[in-house]
Amino acid sequence: MSSDAQEASEDRRKYEFRKVIEELTDFEGSGTQLVTIYIPEDKQISDVVAHVTQEHSEASNIKSKQTRTNVQDALTSIKDRLRYYDTFPPENGMVIFSGAVDSGGGRTEMVTRTLESPPQPVESFRYHCDSAFLTDPLEHMLADSGLFGLIVLDRREANVGWLKGKRVEPVKSASSLVPGKQRKGGQSAQRFARLRLEAIDNFYQEVAGMADELFVPKRHELDGILVGGPSPTKDEFLDGDYLHHELQDKVLGKFDVAYTDESGLKDLVDAASEVLSDQEIVEDKRHMETFFENLNTGEEATYGFEQTRRNLIMGSVDRLLISEDLRSDVVIYECPNGHEEFEVVDARHSTPAHECSECGEDADVREREDVIEHLMAIAEQRGTETKFISTDFEKGEQLLDAFGGIAGILRYSTGV
Repeated sequence: MSSDAQEASEDRRKYEFRKVIEELTDFEGSGTQLVTIYIPEDKQISDVVAHVTQEHSEASNIKSKQTRTNVQDALTSIKDRLRYYDTFPPENGMVIFSGAVDSGGGRTEMVTRTLESPPQPVESFRYHCDSAFLTDPLEHMLADSGLFGLIVLDRREANVGWLKGKRVEPVKSASSLVPGKQRKGGQSAQRFARLRLEAIDNFYQEVAGMADELFVPKRHELDGILVGGPSPTKDEFLDGDYLHHELQDKVLGKFDVAYTDESGLKDLVDAASEVLSDQEIVEDKRHMETFFENLNTGEEATYGFEQTRRNLIMGSVDRLLISEDLRSDVVIYECPNGHEEFEVVDARHSTPAHECSECGEDADVREREDVIEHLMAIAEQRGTETKFISTDFEKGEQLLDAFGGIAGILRYSTGV
C-alpha cells in the first residue's frame, strides 16, 4: 500500500472510530450498569472470558434486581462477542462496550459495540462498570499527534504555549520592565546601559522560567521546541543558555516573527512550516490554500455536496476535502416517476418529507447514510484522496461554515 493510500485508510479508520465514540458518549445508563472492557493484544481471550465469567457471578450480589439483570445481560453479550476470537485479540487489542442504555419514556435498550485495532495499542486490561461507557482512553488515542513547545519574545513581551497536533494553545505570557534605549536625565550612559542589560537578563530568565515550568514536565513527550521573535532577541535568548539544558537540546530552530502576543504563536507555527512539514496542521493549511487559489481563479475547485459528488463521479477530483466536524447524513429520495434526488440533513435530525423538484410528487426515502461515508466510497472507486481538515484554523473553519464542510481540488476544470 502506498503512503498516500495508507494515510487515507488511517484517516478513514480514525473517522469511523470517532463516530462510534461520539455515539457511545451520548449513551446513559441507570446506576453502574454500562460495562467497558479494554483488552490489550497480548491478553489471552480465555483469560478475558474467565474474568467476565467471574464478574457475572459476582453481579448476582447486586441488590437492585433491574441493575443486576442489566449487568449480567451485558456480560453475557460480551462473552458472546468473545467467542468470535481465537487465542488473542486483533493487533493493538480491542474494546467492548455493552449495557442497557436509556431509550426514553422510562425504557432501556441493550447495546453492544466492539472496536477492534484502535489507532494506538491498548496498554492494559481494564474492566469498568459505570453509568457511562469509558471512552477517555480511546479519545486520547485519537488526539492529534505531535507535541511542540512554542516561545515568542521580544524585549517588551513574551508568550509561551503548545502546538498539540493542529491546535495552538497559548498558556503563559509576560511583560518586561526593560527601559527604552534613551536614558533618563541624570543617568550616565554607562550606568543606564548596565541597568538595561540587567533588565534584559532578568526578563530572559523570567521567560525561561515560564518555559521550564511548562515544558520540563513534558520533556519526554516533546517532539521539539520552536522559538520566534525579532533579531537579536531570539538569538540572545538561545545563545545565553537560559533554557533548561534538556529543553535546549529540543530546540528545532529559531524563526523571525513580527508579533510576540498570542497571535505570534500562530505566526511562529507558520514560519516553522518546513520543520513541521509532517504535522497535520501544516498539511491542512496547504490543502486549503490550494483550494482557495483554485477557487479564486475559477478553475479546478468544487464545493458543496451536489457539485462535489458530481465531480467525484466524473473522476475529476484529485483531493476530497472534508471537515473533521461535519456531522451530516445524505438522504436519497425516489418519487413514483423514478426521479432520484439527494438531500443533506443534520445527522441528529429525523428524515424530512420531500417533494420531487421535477414532477412535484411526494418522494419516498430509499436510503439514508452518513454523508462522509457516501462520498468516501465514491472517492475510493475513482482513486481520489480524502483529506480530513481541522477547524482549528481560519480556513478550516471556513470549509465547515461557508462551504458545508465539503470541497474538492480538481484534476482539471469541468465547469460543474
